[in-house]
Amino acid sequence: MVRLLRAAPVPVTLVAMVTLAGVVLGRVYAGSLLTMLVAGAAVGSVLVSVVTRRLPSWLVAPLSVLAMAGWTACCLRLAAGAAQLPGGFAEVAGDAARNAIPRLLTAMIPVEPTPDTVLLPLVAAWLAGLAGAEVALRAGRVLLGYLPPVLLYVGALYVVGPNAEPAIWETVALVAVAAVGLAVSARAPGGDPVDGLAPAVRSGVRARLAVASAAGTAVVVGLAAVLGPAAAALVDTRPVDPRRYVEPPQVQTLDENPLIRISGWALNPDQQLFQVATDRPGGAGPVDSAADGSVASTGGGVRVRLAVLSDYDGVTWRVGATYRNAGRILPAVEPAPNATVEAVRQEITVGELSGRLLPAVPTPREVSGARVAYDPGTGTLIRPDGLTPGLRYTVTSARERPDTNLLATANTPAGDEVARVLHVPDGVPEQLRRLAAQLAQENGAPYARAAAIEQWLAEHYRLVADAPSGHAYPNLAFFLFGPLGGGGQRGTSEQFAASFAVLGRLAGLPTRVVVGFAAPDSGPVRAADAYAWPEVLFDGLGWVAFDPLPRPDDEPRPVEEDFRPQPEDPPPSEQPEPTLEPTTSPPAQAAPGGPGDSGGVPTPVLVAGTGGGLVLVVVALLVTLAVLRRAQTRNRLHRGDPGHRIAGAWRELTDTLRLAGQPVAADLSATEVADAARRTLATVSASKPGRAPAKPPADPVTAGPVTAVDDSTAAYASLDELARLVNEAGFAPGGATDDQATAATEAAIVYTGALRATQSRWRRLLWLAHPGPLRWPR
Repeated sequence: MVRLLRAAPVPVTLVAMVTLAGVVLGRVYAGSLLTMLVAGAAVGSVLVSVVTRRLPSWLVAPLSVLAMAGWTACCLRLAAGAAQLPGGFAEVAGDAARNAIPRLLTAMIPVEPTPDTVLLPLVAAWLAGLAGAEVALRAGRVLLGYLPPVLLYVGALYVVGPNAEPAIWETVALVAVAAVGLAVSARAPGGDPVDGLAPAVRSGVRARLAVASAAGTAVVVGLAAVLGPAAAALVDTRPVDPRRYVEPPQVQTLDENPLIRISGWALNPDQQLFQVATDRPGGAGPVDSAADGSVASTGGGVRVRLAVLSDYDGVTWRVGATYRNAGRILPAVEPAPNATVEAVRQEITVGELSGRLLPAVPTPREVSGARVAYDPGTGTLIRPDGLTPGLRYTVTSARERPDTNLLATANTPAGDEVARVLHVPDGVPEQLRRLAAQLAQENGAPYARAAAIEQWLAEHYRLVADAPSGHAYPNLAFFLFGPLGGGGQRGTSEQFAASFAVLGRLAGLPTRVVVGFAAPDSGPVRAADAYAWPEVLFDGLGWVAFDPLPRPDDEPRPVEEDFRPQPEDPPPSEQPEPTLEPTTSPPAQAAPGGPGDSGGVPTPVLVAGTGGGLVLVVVALLVTLAVLRRAQTRNRLHRGDPGHRIAGAWRELTDTLRLAGQPVAADLSATEVADAARRTLATVSASKPGRAPAKPPADPVTAGPVTAVDDSTAAYASLDELARLVNEAGFAPGGATDDQATAATEAAIVYTGALRATQSRWRRLLWLAHPGPLRWPR
């Protein structure tokens, strides 16, 4: 027993040092589960080495690894049960083994102890205890045996990085435990180790020990003098976060801008995206409130959020979120001071909804049934593995309801914290600026400005389901100010929300766009339920939703009645300038070629030279324009990916119609543009002298085949093919093939050639050098 007690300090010291490494790492974990699991690994690894000390050294490692596997399996099962992860143990353990390192370094802090986030610390702690015990106990190198636990401790500090307070007392405890262990282990069982030696030998041994101690002390003092200042200089230095070297989970291209999916969903309104069952304490309450206390577009139920879009570059809105792997319990976010919080529990079963974005009532606090990544800035979720039909998960959300009584006097924040949601990219159309200025001028308070924009959009524009997608500056300008009969002033919730957000930023309001669904309390959520809404950030109230959609059956008022165009500058007065009477007679001009002519270029030569130079300049300009036009056509039709070439073929078609004097409106669908192009070719062919009017091919079922008198039949067929390819490329980005791009190119060439052939010879020559396609906006 005495011998056992004397041998205990070293194993106890090793267990304590490994456990302290777990304490340091546990500072970024939720709860104390990880620390307890690491302590168990420390005890188990050192105990196995102590028990098998009498066995051959080659047998210790296999036995210890078997014990490690058993302890790790128990810990993984315990962590999976605590996190309520779905799936069998083999599936969970295999996933943890494959993704332990990246998920540990991309997990949201505080890290929830799940199988994939505890596996690596457990294995590292067991191996450190095993290596330290074998070196210190079997080889008798106690100081060297402390090296593995110290390295484990340093690794824990590195993983924590700047995400926790400095580990001062843990480091002091580590040094103290190591010093005590060294001091106790240095005592010999029989007292002074030189007591049994002869006096002469004893003196020599003591002398050597004294010299060695002095040399060791000198080395320690020297290292302290050299490394002390450098170590002291690092006290105030912020540690490096290893998470900066690991890419967090990303959304797919499809999810980067889900705003464009609204038009696609509108084409198939009955598509069932997911099922939802909502449980709200106290029974079913009213629908999510907008700024005015109601959301007409939802009609009841709950508002389920899919994505928050905060970044706008003048062309597209983007999510721009940074997602971190999260456990079942999500980090708590402080609610707005003047908002009430209601707990909402949803059980969602995915149907035909694709991508990675997870729909949920804002703001989620707990998720079970699916492994998720979370962005605290927007409160949105993704599933890194992607959505699959039948996926079922449960979300508990803390839904905030702002105090609407305070909105009228609430201010909006400013500064670097909200610069992202105040940014207005360059290129704003002047009409948008004038409209925003008009609405802001008439309304001073932030909420009054937001309500004025909401009311303007709801009263002057029509909500339609078949409007084309698009929210770039030109699309918004056409939606807001385009001719009513030409497709303007009508759009989906995409244009309403995007217009509100841009006008709000121009009026100094921090805005963003949210994409989600008007879901029932219980039942299926279909594609027709998808819509977008804008939100404005107010001090003390948080993000407040607005509803700029028009009410059902409301007839929109003409924009021209209420929008005051900026008056143009008055033209300068046309007062005639006074005629100055000469005070002296002008000098007589010498006759050309007369005695007074001292030389110079004769007038006929001067005129001829000037005219010839002008002709050369015009010819050079025409040749240059023709070369540029040819290069433009080549770039459109023969370069880039298939989707780019299909879009280029479509631009060639629209430019051709414009060159023929028959431009098409920007809001027309591809099929409508094809019909207009067909009518243009038929009209122009009929008006050409000596040429029979070209007719579109008749339906073979109803009218039988029609024999064309020229190449117009091929041109008509090419229009149908090109419109079909453009629709496929628009609603399935990235899915176009080279064969489809080649077909689109040939279709554009056929129609362009057919329409150009109907022009006069002089017009056909000028057609090739027309500068319009080089400068017309896209």
